[in-house]
Amino acid sequence: MYRIEVSPDLLADLYEAGTSGIIEHDGWLEAFFEDRESAARFGDPQACEETDFLQQTYDAWPPLLVGEKFFVVAPWREDPTPAGRFRLEINPGMQCGTGRHPCTQLCLEAMERIVRPGDAVLDVGTGSGILARAAKLLGAGRVVACDLDPEAAKVVPFFIGSADAVRPGSFDVVVANIDEAVIGELRPDLERVARRRILSGFRDEKGRWACITC
Repeated sequence: MYRIEVSPDLLADLYEAGTSGIIEHDGWLEAFFEDRESAARFGDPQACEETDFLQQTYDAWPPLLVGEKFFVVAPWREDPTPAGRFRLEINPGMQCGTGRHPCTQLCLEAMERIVRPGDAVLDVGTGSGILARAAKLLGAGRVVACDLDPEAAKVVPFFIGSADAVRPGSFDVVVANIDEAVIGELRPDLERVARRRILSGFRDEKGRWACITC
């Protein structure tokens, strides 16, 4: 068995390459492969002792309380949902968006305040679909997700593309957790398609992860 340390951006690539397990650390991932050749695709692999990486991976994703309403949990966990919270199940082996990143948590907290029952919500760059799922749990009447990656989770009506393909005023709320450069490019379209916006995936002037609502 071999281990490799990589950036969180490579999560999807690791699973596609057949990783035996992944452990998420603060700002980096520890991935394991059965053979050295596969691990070497991502850097300099280190041999390690045999471990039950499946169980280790499961244990690495404990339930998480986010905001006042969400209980983020992997689908294999049997922990009871705390009273007054929505059970938001997300598979950490899927696309980007596990609920652990501060930007995802900031978006979920903002959605608690902004999404109203019956709202039409557009999730741009949906990834794992965590924000689209959250919108449904909050009572949104219509939720649509889009992503440039055709392998993104299709947990609600989904199209391949971005906000530039959406008609003006089609939604009440648009949420986009991407990065600063992409948000900057999409800003006119995000303002065009919805009158309420939740934007994240970047840092403020002090280097802290930020979420803008407008």
